[in-house]
Amino acid sequence: VQLQASGGGLVQAGDSLRLSCAASARTTNTVAIGWFRQAPGREREFVAGIKWNGASTYYTDSVKGRFTISRDYAKAMMYLQMNSLKPEDTALYYCALTPHYGSRRQEEYYHWGQGTQVTVSS
Repeated sequence: VQLQASGGGLVQAGDSLRLSCAASARTTNTVAIGWFRQAPGREREFVAGIKWNGASTYYTDSVKGRFTISRDYAKAMMYLQMNSLKPEDTALYYCALTPHYGSRRQEEYYHWGQGTQVTVSS
């Protein structure tokens, strides 16, 4: 199983970006896919998650109303639409799989893809 994140870039505050995560397959116990981010000098933190079939989603409070996670099951893709970006959203963004829907703990995620850098200037 390989995950590959893409779509990061350098934008200004208030701009939008859409991140993509190519999820070629799932393990037998995969229930959901999630996005995490890690800023320099900080712990990796949960951002958003979605059930493997795309039926439901969950977010961390700081991105609710600004970020939208979605899934294109036919294309084996997951997306994170990020609107109204803020400088504090600057981080390396990762996608990963989990057997625990609703989990926000990185220890419960696996098959981490390489990160994609998002930089928001003020």
